[in-house]
Amino acid sequence: MTVPAHPRSRRPALSSRPAPSSAALSSRPALPRRPAADRVEIRLPWWAVALPAVAFAALLLMIMSPGQAQAATADPALGQLIERTLHLLSR
Repeated sequence: MTVPAHPRSRRPALSSRPAPSSAALSSRPALPRRPAADRVEIRLPWWAVALPAVAFAALLLMIMSPGQAQAATADPALGQLIERTLHLLSR
């Protein structure tokens, strides 16, 4: 007998019995469907859709028009940090 890998796993343990044939599966009764009243309706406020759309549009505009961007004159701090980290690791 096999033991499930985790006590909360929902997968049944494998058994030594052979798998049921397709004829046995088709003879099982169909599971009843839930009525529509059991569904949960999710409604979003207008700003939950509008704010991500506006943020996406703003970021897209910044990417599409980099003409006004100025190059930095000093070394970026992130570059210095990576350079020092690589230097320390190579010792």
